[in-house]
Amino acid sequence: MSGIKPTGRHLEKRLSAATVRAIKTPGLHGDGNGLYLKVDPSGAKRWIQRLMIEGKRRDIGLGSASFISLAEARERALENRKLARTGGDPLAAKKRSMDVLTFKAAAEKVHELSKPNWRNDKHGDQWINTLTTYVFPFFGSKRIDTVGSADVLAALSPIWNSHPETARRVKQRVGSVFKWAMANGWRTDNPADAIGKALPKHDRSKVKHREALPYDAVETAIGAVAASEAGLATKLAFEFLVLTATRSGETREAVWGEFDLENATWTIPAARMKAKKPHRIPLPPRCLAILADAKTLKRESDDYVFPGTKDKKPLSDMTLSKLMKDLGIAAVPHGFRSSFRDWAGEQTHHPREVIEFALAHVIKDKAEAAYARSDLFEKRRALMSDWSDYLKRG
Repeated sequence: MSGIKPTGRHLEKRLSAATVRAIKTPGLHGDGNGLYLKVDPSGAKRWIQRLMIEGKRRDIGLGSASFISLAEARERALENRKLARTGGDPLAAKKRSMDVLTFKAAAEKVHELSKPNWRNDKHGDQWINTLTTYVFPFFGSKRIDTVGSADVLAALSPIWNSHPETARRVKQRVGSVFKWAMANGWRTDNPADAIGKALPKHDRSKVKHREALPYDAVETAIGAVAASEAGLATKLAFEFLVLTATRSGETREAVWGEFDLENATWTIPAARMKAKKPHRIPLPPRCLAILADAKTLKRESDDYVFPGTKDKKPLSDMTLSKLMKDLGIAAVPHGFRSSFRDWAGEQTHHPREVIEFALAHVIKDKAEAAYARSDLFEKRRALMSDWSDYLKRG
């Protein structure tokens, strides 16, 4: 067959698989529908298609003949021809297809876009690290528009029963990446939603809640920490966390700029709160005394109230957890919020909504939330003072 482009009437399916393998003459070898096998002087062979797109002749590369068979090349050429006849642009469609990211690249993009919404850097790291560990090895390298429900199922199945809480979070995070891909026009479905019935239901009654002390044992725990050989920052942070009924990160990452000592008020900004709303906390006298002691720890390099051992780092969560474990305190730092909640509900007459506001819980009842136009700050000041008195820290 000649290496010169054929002339005359356009015939279809001129080539055969055997011809494609045998042909060595450099040039264009037509097959029909604008499809050509181009043979380079080096002997390399590739498929191209010539089409009229918006009145102009355009060449579209369809791939190497070493990887794309004659039948596949014909199929692609026919699809392109149909698209061009209806006014579409096969070149633009190909470019859009090439722009589609892999699942890993898409996940990294979603992670980057979500940075402003992370509660803290640790939460952001956990988000991407779980996908790196449990998902990327299965389909991270696949284009996100080619990932199917079977891929997601294969990734989640090994951890679904052994690590149920982690698995649920991974499923949710995978779903958020697919939703982003849908918004970009790369998908029309979310495979993470499609596998719900293929996975066994978790028994939520077996979910282990964070360990907490009975409220009548909290005073003893504070005393044990105070008498320990722990560093001053650790001792002060522990007692401050208990007295304010805050989450570990809220206390450990506190900075001096959040405190109005004259009005005995601590305002945690929305960015550091789980509910993404600023939270004011009334400080009883003992908390002000703790802050006075903490002033002696202030470093020039940062503004942390409870600084860690490393420069520009707050006290670590592991420091508090390990101390409690070493002292035989059968609880985790977060558990003291439960101790406070049980005490307030069983031993006081403070209204439930005041207690819930003290814990910065979101009121789910719409009617109740509509009436709660205040943060009940002064009523909470009395509640937190009572808690401090109960622990004999008044």
